[in-house]
Amino acid sequence: MSVAFHRARLASTESLIVVYEDAVSALVTGGFQEYRLDTGQTITNVTKFDVAALQRTLDSLYNRQSTLSARVGGGSILVRPVF
Repeated sequence: MSVAFHRARLASTESLIVVYEDAVSALVTGGFQEYRLDTGQTITNVTKFDVAALQRTLDSLYNRQSTLSARVGGGSILVRPVF
């Protein structure tokens, strides 16, 4: 896949991170009982009971961001056996 593709996916992932961080922040510290989560594709009403699921999604998005950043920046991973 091309670098341009990975850059586009990285930008999309970063915008989703902002949306999910805003939702978690509003529910945890903002005193809101319910928050309207608009990802651009779907609109979902989430509550304080959904914070754990939102955090898992946010963690996944950060992992994707890290992977895509490495691909865009030409990063690589070197794995050596330990014996």
